[in-house]
Amino acid sequence: MKGDEKMKKEYEIENLHCGGCASKLQYELDKLDELEDVNVDFYTKKLKFILRKDISEDKLIEKLNQIADKVEPGTYFKKVMIIDEDELNRVEDNHGHNHSHGSEFISKIDLIILTIGITLFVVGLTLPTTLQKNIILIIAYGLSGYDILLSALKNIKRGKFLDENFLMSIATIGALALGDFGEAAGVMIFYKIGEFFQDMAVNNSKKSIEKLMSIKPEFANVKDKNGVIEIKNPSKVKVGEILVVKPGERVPLDGVIVLGTTTLDKSALTGESVPVVGEIGNEVLSGSININGTIEVRVTKLYSQSTVSRIIDMVQSAGSKKAHAEKFITKFARYYTPIVVFMAIFIGLGVPLLHDGDFKLWFGRALIFLVISCPCALVLSVPLTFFSSIGKGSKDGILIKGGNYLERLKNIDTVVFDKTGTLTKGSFKVIKVEAINVTERNLIEYAKAGEFYSNHPIGKAILNYGDVNISEWDIQGHNEKAGYGVNVLYSGKEILVGSKKFLESHHVDVEVSEEFGTVVYVAVDSEFIGRIFVEDEMKENSRKTIDELKSQGIDVYMLTGDNEKTGKHIGDKLGIDRDKIYTNLLPQDKVSKLEEIKNKSKKGTIFVGDGINDAPVLAMADIGISMGKLGSDIAIESSDIVLMNDDPYKIIEALYLGKKNNQVVLENVGFALGVKIVVMILGVLGIANLWLAIFADVGVSVLAVLNASKILNKKIEE
Repeated sequence: MKGDEKMKKEYEIENLHCGGCASKLQYELDKLDELEDVNVDFYTKKLKFILRKDISEDKLIEKLNQIADKVEPGTYFKKVMIIDEDELNRVEDNHGHNHSHGSEFISKIDLIILTIGITLFVVGLTLPTTLQKNIILIIAYGLSGYDILLSALKNIKRGKFLDENFLMSIATIGALALGDFGEAAGVMIFYKIGEFFQDMAVNNSKKSIEKLMSIKPEFANVKDKNGVIEIKNPSKVKVGEILVVKPGERVPLDGVIVLGTTTLDKSALTGESVPVVGEIGNEVLSGSININGTIEVRVTKLYSQSTVSRIIDMVQSAGSKKAHAEKFITKFARYYTPIVVFMAIFIGLGVPLLHDGDFKLWFGRALIFLVISCPCALVLSVPLTFFSSIGKGSKDGILIKGGNYLERLKNIDTVVFDKTGTLTKGSFKVIKVEAINVTERNLIEYAKAGEFYSNHPIGKAILNYGDVNISEWDIQGHNEKAGYGVNVLYSGKEILVGSKKFLESHHVDVEVSEEFGTVVYVAVDSEFIGRIFVEDEMKENSRKTIDELKSQGIDVYMLTGDNEKTGKHIGDKLGIDRDKIYTNLLPQDKVSKLEEIKNKSKKGTIFVGDGINDAPVLAMADIGISMGKLGSDIAIESSDIVLMNDDPYKIIEALYLGKKNNQVVLENVGFALGVKIVVMILGVLGIANLWLAIFADVGVSVLAVLNASKILNKKIEE
């Protein structure tokens, strides 16, 4: 790294078990001058950042590990190994299996010890003599909480007094000192049980999200020139190679079908359960499942650039774009624990000194504050809610590129649509040909000459109309003015094809009335010879989407390059108010119009386009949504949310997901803080005990995590 060069880095985090510790680790790493855009992801156990200072990797990891170990003893970072995938598979076969068994074995030992502790606790409570009872309860306490006590001792050596292990140890040792042996053992046992269920709930949520994203192809059948099939890792396949995809297999890379016909299940990509037919010449996206026919596919993109790779990367990267709610909770957690611990000290020492001198009474009440001083319910559930919502969205064909964009969806009052390819299918067809002083065949010939090099859907509709063929050799010159028209020299004649305004700018007299529809005007040697009417079909759910948006009090606008008559006619069909339809717009005009609309909006504005000619407008909106162009790089780069199919109703589902996500965040924050505050008040009044405090700590955490993960199992609906 030289000069001002910056580098993106990603490390794996080992032995990070506490959401509160992840929050503290984020805070400590944010203070380092060497790093920027730091993101500690507790759920994926990844650290991502941009390195902005020249420092060796070994020194950097050493520095990071010192900080990590101080925050949570035993936590450390390791480099994400980028190695040959065959080697990776061998490493996983040799070591991964043993590792999982090792951790499983340790958890089994812990479970056995905890079970013995619970048994002794129950036995101890039933014993008749106080001495026997207390001895058994102390043993039960030691067995169930030995690891908590050991961690607390290690933390004391490091000068760390505000972590959960230390505070739980002080609270339960305090209970022992007060002679409450049963309460001390019971609280430690139920704390451990709560932690067990909390970890289980978090792991289940992680597995559910991973299952949603289990679209990565494992292999590719590559056919060589001799017809021999070789099994390769998708990352080793080159552009142009031929893949053989059998029934039941996942398409490994993006490509084009060159042989065979089949039915493809794209539900993992688009969220739509209806299979689609794949024929020769059709594009296929990696991650689709081949249902019933063997096909051969010519690869058009490397694996790293293929759809499935981009989806996985986008969902995994979404965690680095944190919402305000996540940032607030991280900041709040830093102050919450010290404040609650200070309150415990004041209640245990200050109140008896200033009030009645009953240290034993107030010390017992202060212990309750120590138990509920960890903000885990908040630092676990809020990021998990966003994590779950983004995972759920991806399963249902809504790729959200960060928690910040998901959060903005809750506060939208304006949606602006580009017409073509968004509300309409973008597949034009010629519906009428109006020739003047020439034959219809002559008009089509000159129009096709003008549109010969066109990639625009309108140009393609004209080229596909009729049986008139054009020879490229007859085209001597070609000059296109984007958004207006094209000037072509064809067989010695100057051809103008484009809008009425374009022809008039070349001094062509166009004396015809304006009519509904998209119209292409044609002139030869400055003489107007006719016009061609093309029509774009409405999408099935366009009207339903707009009606639903309006019913939610959202203003709907439409931007189009069509003339005013056509634009208003289409707007009427869709139910868009006439004063919210802007026509005759060139691509650059859309930017100024969106700025004008944004100034009227009091909350937030969404722009929805096809992601091809709309990059500046998508970037300018509060949220840019591109749809139906998943295979397009520019669509993915220029928008904040990518809809993986052509259905505009996904916008309603995205808005619902944003509101549902916000609702669950508020539920968890309100519930967690509400229960903790109530238990604190009851503790001061002498009504609550350590049992209730444990519920306010780990019990609330478990319920909050379960509430956050319910998003994964709910259908996105209005």
